[in-house]
Amino acid sequence: MNAPTGRRERKKAQTRKALADAALELFLDRGYDQVGVKDVADAADVSVTTLFKHFPCKEALVFDLDQDIEAALVAAVRERAPGVSVPQALREHLRAAAGPHIPTAGPHTPIPHPPGGQPAGPQMAEFSRMVEETPALREYAHRMWMRHETALARAIAEDAGAPEDDAACAALARFALNAPLLARRHPDPQRAADEIFALLERGWGGPSGR
Repeated sequence: MNAPTGRRERKKAQTRKALADAALELFLDRGYDQVGVKDVADAADVSVTTLFKHFPCKEALVFDLDQDIEAALVAAVRERAPGVSVPQALREHLRAAAGPHIPTAGPHTPIPHPPGGQPAGPQMAEFSRMVEETPALREYAHRMWMRHETALARAIAEDAGAPEDDAACAALARFALNAPLLARRHPDPQRAADEIFALLERGWGGPSGR
């Protein structure tokens, strides 16, 4: 009984990847606003109905790593090395995530990888430019980034032995996720990020003893 389920999952994954790859190619070739979901579905040889089973909206076709991003954030807390504080672990994780592997949409929003993995330099530049120049994609990228706040807050609370809705854990999750966005507004983003996380570190290690 396991084999058919495995085949179904592989088929779903293949269809999703075909849609994401087709969307990226069309968007970069013609421009995001000039391509409709039917164009993407036709290019992947599936129906529009099938497309929407895999992606809830057109914007989602551009970003295919929702679950990966959330899992990595949670893992940064749960799997950090002994002696490393939660703010330190998040600082290092977000520094890598907001570095050369994730370009920016203007000074405010880190952009996750495009579908299909890490593209080559020229394609990454095109992808970054497309998102920067498309308001709907900039807004979606920001919403997607901040949606992971709840999962991160719960992981921090679990690690601290605090209630799931602990306000301090929620605050740390929110401020940590916003740190790259705030840092990129400054002439020296790396220094700004270090200052933000130094503040979070002092607060997290305060009287509460977390």
